[in-house]
This record gives sequence, structure tokens and C-alpha cells, in this order.
Amino acid sequence: MMNETEKPEFWEKSFVEKQEMWGFEPSKSAVLTKDFFVEKSVKKILIPGIGYGRNAQIFRENGIAVTGIEISKTAIEMAGKHYGTDLTIYHGSVIDMPFDQNQYDGIFCYALIHLLDSSERKKLIADCYNQLIDNGYMVFTAISKEAPTYGQGKFISKDRYEIFDGVNMFFYDRKSISAEFGEAGLLEITEVTENYPFFLVKCSKGD
Repeated sequence: MMNETEKPEFWEKSFVEKQEMWGFEPSKSAVLTKDFFVEKSVKKILIPGIGYGRNAQIFRENGIAVTGIEISKTAIEMAGKHYGTDLTIYHGSVIDMPFDQNQYDGIFCYALIHLLDSSERKKLIADCYNQLIDNGYMVFTAISKEAPTYGQGKFISKDRYEIFDGVNMFFYDRKSISAEFGEAGLLEITEVTENYPFFLVKCSKGD
């Protein structure tokens, strides 16, 4: 059964009501990923779940071309208003990737994968990996079991809970990250604290 966070209406309502709900500063994970991508000379990236673009700008300021995917039309309009209409964003759910046949040398997926169920997570990882060039890199952030909300709310399945109305969240540990990303060129797992404790998961295609 599809949970609310996979429905366009959920995010559309969120962005309509809360607008720039995360401000304009890039997340800590975006800053760390930008450093990593610059070090690896990444020039063209895809950001699934780009929102209104707050995590895109830091890459663009460092000479990296950004393409996004976003489920909310309002968020896409906000991105155009704040960051210019030259930012290509496909309107749709990441569940329906790919949206183009392009190959990217980097992919950054922030705080999204843990909102999906196991088959959708598997598909997202595979779809992202398939759109990487050889020796390309992808970086995901995923919520950790160290989060205070772990185990709260309604139990859905192992490590997955409905934490508030319609938001089902899967909480990762190093073992589940290794299991899900192990065949997608898993390079490194580090911990980063944003509003929640996250894992920063780096993968490489054939490095």
C-alpha cells in the first residue's frame, strides 16, 4: 500500500502550506557531498527529490550542472523563482525513474530513500546506479536508528514505522545499508547529524 509520502498530494500540500520550510542554507550533507564531488571532478549531477532547490545551489556555485526530479509542482515553481528557470527539474516521483536517458557522473539523494518501502528503495538504488557513468559516484543520506523517532508510532515492518500521519519511515543501521547498497558499489558509510542523525552513504560505479 502506498504511503502518503509517495503521493504527489502529500508533498504538494506540504510545499503549498509551508513554502520554503527548510530555509535556503544547504544541508550539512550537501556541503560534504559538494566537497567530495569537487575532489572527484564531478561535473554533471542528478538530484532525485530536489524540492525547491536549496541543496542544488551549492553544487551549481561550484561549476556542477544540476538536473532534478521533484514530485511537487509547487516546489518546482519555487525553485524556478529562487534559482532560475535554467535549472532542469522533471516533475514526477522518483519511483518512476528514469526521466531521461542521460548518464551522470554524480547523484545526490538527500533524506528520501527512507520514505520508501523495500522494493521502492531497491528500485531507486538500481535506477540511480544505472544512470551513473563508469567511475561515477552517488551519495545518499538515510535516517539512522539513532534517531529519537526510531521505534515510535505504528509498526509497519522491521525497522519501518508510521511516525506521524501517513509518513512511513525506514530506519537504517550499517548492516541494512550494507545489505541494500552492497551491490551498488558501496564505498563508505559515515555519520552526519542534521535535524536527525543520518548516514552518508557513498557509492562508486566501477571505481
